[in-house]
Amino acid sequence: MNVADLKIRNLVEYKNQIFTITEIFQNNTKDYFVKIENDIQTISAPADAINPIQITGEWLEEFGFSRTYSSEQRIRYERPEEFIKYDIDLSPKKIVEGLKIYGNSIRCRYIHEFQNIFSCLFGKEAFTRIQFHQ
Repeated sequence: MNVADLKIRNLVEYKNQIFTITEIFQNNTKDYFVKIENDIQTISAPADAINPIQITGEWLEEFGFSRTYSSEQRIRYERPEEFIKYDIDLSPKKIVEGLKIYGNSIRCRYIHEFQNIFSCLFGKEAFTRIQFHQ
């Protein structure tokens, strides 16, 4: 992963487990590393060894979204705030897939992108309270 896309508290995958980033740093040879933790362990790993987490309906529901619409082409999820929606496009072109905020489409496919957008737009950390089912 590109370290420039990461922030503290982003959720990422490492060795098939979900972790939260708690620190981002460089070593003496200027390589980037991340300190990551979950309920089981805390470790340091090379930033390029961690993977993004794909946004799915299950993740959206974990973040407080509810499935409100379904067709052969699209599934829509909405939060209690009526201005926040997420569409999963079932067509091969994925034209309408992404986050909708106040009617504006924002293309994001991964959980860390989703978290970063909310952090920038609303000035607070979002979607970090998750119990991991390991």
